[in-house]
Amino acid sequence: MDFPSKISTKHFYLYIAISFYSEISFSQKVVHYELFVRDTVVNFANKEKRAIAVNGQIPMPTLDFTEGDTAEIVVHNLLKESTSLHWHGIFLPNKEDGVPLLTQMPIAPNTTHTYRFPIIQHGTHWYHSHSGLQEQIGMYGSLILHKKNGDKNFRKGIDDLPTIPVILSEWTNLNPNNVHRMLHNANDWFAIQKGATQSYLEAIRSGYLKTKLTNEWKRMLAMDVSDVYYNNVLINGKQISEIKILDGKTLNAGDKIRLRISNGGASSYFWLNYAGGKITVVANDGNDVEPVEVDRLIIAVAETYDIVITIPTADKAFELLATTEDRTKSASLFFGDGIKQNQSPLPRLKYFEGMKMMNGMMKMNGDLDDMGMNMSLNQMDMNRVMYPEITGEDTQNDHQSMDMEKDPNNAMGNITTLNYAQLKSPHLTTLSKDAPVKKLKFVLTGNMNRYVWSLDNRVLSESDKISVKKGEILNITIYNNSMMRHPFHLHGFDFRVLNGQGEYAPLKNTIDIMPMETDTIEFLANTEGDWFFHCHILYHMMAGMNRVISVGDYKNPLLPNKEKTYKALQRESNKALFMALNDFASNGNDGEMMVQNARWRLGTEWRLGYHDMHGYESETHLGRYFGKMQWFMPFVGFDWRYRNMGIVSYEKNMFGQKNEKDNRAAISIGFNYMLPMLLIFQTEVFHDGIFRLQLMREDIPISKRLRVGFMINTDLEYMVDFRYILSRNVGIRTHYDSDMGFGVGIALNY
Repeated sequence: MDFPSKISTKHFYLYIAISFYSEISFSQKVVHYELFVRDTVVNFANKEKRAIAVNGQIPMPTLDFTEGDTAEIVVHNLLKESTSLHWHGIFLPNKEDGVPLLTQMPIAPNTTHTYRFPIIQHGTHWYHSHSGLQEQIGMYGSLILHKKNGDKNFRKGIDDLPTIPVILSEWTNLNPNNVHRMLHNANDWFAIQKGATQSYLEAIRSGYLKTKLTNEWKRMLAMDVSDVYYNNVLINGKQISEIKILDGKTLNAGDKIRLRISNGGASSYFWLNYAGGKITVVANDGNDVEPVEVDRLIIAVAETYDIVITIPTADKAFELLATTEDRTKSASLFFGDGIKQNQSPLPRLKYFEGMKMMNGMMKMNGDLDDMGMNMSLNQMDMNRVMYPEITGEDTQNDHQSMDMEKDPNNAMGNITTLNYAQLKSPHLTTLSKDAPVKKLKFVLTGNMNRYVWSLDNRVLSESDKISVKKGEILNITIYNNSMMRHPFHLHGFDFRVLNGQGEYAPLKNTIDIMPMETDTIEFLANTEGDWFFHCHILYHMMAGMNRVISVGDYKNPLLPNKEKTYKALQRESNKALFMALNDFASNGNDGEMMVQNARWRLGTEWRLGYHDMHGYESETHLGRYFGKMQWFMPFVGFDWRYRNMGIVSYEKNMFGQKNEKDNRAAISIGFNYMLPMLLIFQTEVFHDGIFRLQLMREDIPISKRLRVGFMINTDLEYMVDFRYILSRNVGIRTHYDSDMGFGVGIALNY
């Protein structure tokens, strides 16, 4: 670089600064991508269904950058709805994070938005839509950040291996909005599809009747592993694929391959098993770890793992098998050229063993009891009592099988499964000792009956942002008091997982927290902005299991009114959902409609007899649920009925109170309360002084498809019904009603 012959000292240093900045600017490589988001039609599971493709493909294109690059990504939204893209696990300015209504406005239809941010890290990451349920129907893709040349942390024998990006996903032929609605309405069609109904006849045949009765006495639904039944699962968009040649070379015996695996599923955890032998874990969530050799691992929703596998022999192709946690579906990727060597499929789960375990964990008030086991870091997988490959096909000694869980390497069967306590960073990860520390504690809470998921029994719509000063260390302890796993993801930062590795605690951005586990994470809040902290199971997040961590006082140029957009975000995660059912029977027509969100429920029931003497009736209730388990719902109601009482000039209830009108319209107040055995007790008093008590239960699972319900009240009304489920929306129903008599018909539900 040439300097002017005459220059003052002040100007000399200014010139040096400008020249240095120019050198840096020109040396940074801008890596540019154009992404076109369009509707498409796919056939992943024997039906043509709507999906969203980017640049004509699902998954979305793999984006490659090198540390030191500048990413410039132009998104063209050609949909009829808004969209967005979130860069999962990436350190970037808050306005580039891609959360609509929190860090940017949604990308409107037929508009373009440009994301631009420096790449200041390396590792395996992924990206996905953060708009509604778009991730479920195709908007996910791999995002690979390579180490720059000469990186001092380059690992010979790992970082120089041939590499393949792998993204796992699942596919449902249902509209994801219907999936979301069905979950909130406790529809058990998914359990029927999985063969996981755990009905009374199944319990009797399996010798678990007492277990089933105890389960319902504690007001619990059947044991569930994964919320949704999926029609297919995919690896890089295919159910089965092969890799015979890599980097222009045929795979041979002894070759090692590095797989950069991301779980892009909306709600599925995946077991990873390899027919060629051991799996070596070398990175997690984009961060290097000391190599750990295991037989298998489970990858939580939104996690990434880098693993190294070896081709053990020539003339064979070895299967990497990805199986959903509920073991209903799997996808395969074969490595090598020759006779296929299949990994043994995972056997069916022992659901009643899981139910028995769950009964022992659950207190009558709905809290979990860890029995002093101090569980953490996935070291004690309580679900293993359900795994035949661990406990055997017939587990007679439950205490013995529980003792086996205390061994993280699981000596029984010699199966070594990865857990977080085994992860260790190869580099120091300690935070500044001088920074102030802010401690937070969260209890993960949930209600499977109504599918409400929350932190400290509050959904996002009931929560303010968590204010944090820039430069503070945030220490967060999380206890899972629900019966589901929750993969919690922090936007914008990596956190240290305090797992006993001291100064070498691993860095992650997503942590799977199992039931009854307590885990602690910490990170330095050194980037201003509003950062999402949420369960990454898509349907849990959309049900309100979120918080926003607000670092500093960031003025986001894309959101001039952050208060208004935050309220819109809160509403989005607490939408009112609709359901309806109707029975077209030989003796009349009866049904109900309901709209509900996390706390409120508005429902209407009706009964219409085909003969004049039967009359008609409708009951409408508006109620709010209270309590963590939402067993208690006070309500206001309106009852409108007509009955031709003929010769009998009045109706008389058990308390001697009379109704002498053929037509009656009455306002009421009362409450519902869920009793043991999932019985709904209702008490209601009407404005004319008439008092009514009622006991009912719907959907008692007699067999896989047969459901029974009943109702009895102090108005001397009663009903019993039998319903056989034919499909998701259709059943055959027969019932006897004290007002309408006996009837048979078709029951439709939505």
